[in-house]
Amino acid sequence: MIFKPFSPRQRAVLTWWCEGSPHRHRDAIICDGAVRSGKTLCLSLSFVLWALVCHGQGNFALCGKTVTSLRRNVVTPLCAALAQLGIPHRLYLSRNLLEVYNQTHTLRFYLFGGRDEGSAALIQGVTLAGVLLDEVVLMPRSFVEQALARCSVEGSKFFFCCNPEHPHHWFYTEWILRAKERNALYLHFTMEDNPGLSPAIKERYRRLYTGAFYQRFVLGRWVAAHGAVYPMFGKEHVVDTVPPCVRYAVSCDYGTLNPASFGLWGQGEDGVWYRLREYYHDARVTGIQKTDEEYADDLEALVGDLQPEAVVVDPSAASFIQCLRRRGRWLVEAADNQVLTGIRRVACALSAGQIRIHACCKDAIREFSLYRWKEGADGDIPLKQDDHAMDDIRYFATRFLDGEEPGFYAGSLSRN
Repeated sequence: MIFKPFSPRQRAVLTWWCEGSPHRHRDAIICDGAVRSGKTLCLSLSFVLWALVCHGQGNFALCGKTVTSLRRNVVTPLCAALAQLGIPHRLYLSRNLLEVYNQTHTLRFYLFGGRDEGSAALIQGVTLAGVLLDEVVLMPRSFVEQALARCSVEGSKFFFCCNPEHPHHWFYTEWILRAKERNALYLHFTMEDNPGLSPAIKERYRRLYTGAFYQRFVLGRWVAAHGAVYPMFGKEHVVDTVPPCVRYAVSCDYGTLNPASFGLWGQGEDGVWYRLREYYHDARVTGIQKTDEEYADDLEALVGDLQPEAVVVDPSAASFIQCLRRRGRWLVEAADNQVLTGIRRVACALSAGQIRIHACCKDAIREFSLYRWKEGADGDIPLKQDDHAMDDIRYFATRFLDGEEPGFYAGSLSRN
């Protein structure tokens, strides 16, 4: 962690609840804006300091999309900051609990993941004095509202943090546009608000994103996605030769009447993943509808004698997954089908030069040029056409590329 004085925007987050602040009567604070803008660290530290000063004891909640992402993005840097400030604390990983101590009492911060609609049940029943929701736009509304309903202690407050999404997102319309009505302090961040980012790193992030992702994650705007899903894809992503590979993987999008698309991937000695070759079968074009066993034969022919670390398959293709598992040749996994997360990961990988497509993979190259966002939708929805290779590439990226966009963590603490 890099320690530098807080920026004015970060100091506003740290002190909004303090005696003498014009905002101390607010019920909530909302921090949104660009990636790496320093909002998460100062908001989580403000949350704990508020709890220590204004409550001194009780139960609180730290919420992220998953407990794993919450530990990585919030709890780990928060604990480093608490240690630097000399605030005694202890993290119990097996119990998903962070305890912070004052001279006489213990404050318990429970860790929750709001991944899907069923997550709301996880937080039911607990009585809270406050809640922090990181990546709140990635959580189901049911989970968020259940977490807020748990805050029944007198003087409880809500702490929200997010990057922008689609302008029709419920959190934008219900909380950000209605911040005054909901008695919430709204603070918008840019990368300039994080003194821990050097000019070179800021420029790298500007190069990393294009299109709607640039508007959201660099400029911090709530904009609708439109046009090409992958506008950054170009001839520089297509190669005729690849270096020797040290790892292999396979991704599959399954179709009966719709096309089936399989991709064989190899990670070169240079660290780049290459789509080495592909299989693409469209029953409507060929007039031949294939069985699971026939597709499995075709996949074996595609892979040959190579041994992939895993074969990730369209999770809706349950019978095909079982067919492959019965053959016992590879580790077969159901793919993670979070569409927007996968698209963002592929887009970042293309911009960062982490993946390349061999020229023989003509259907993937064709679909990259045709894949489009659905215009006028109340959310980010790609058109369900020219998307079968795009789906299998998304499955690959979600499973084999890093869970975070290329970058690093940088925070700041004032030191006297």
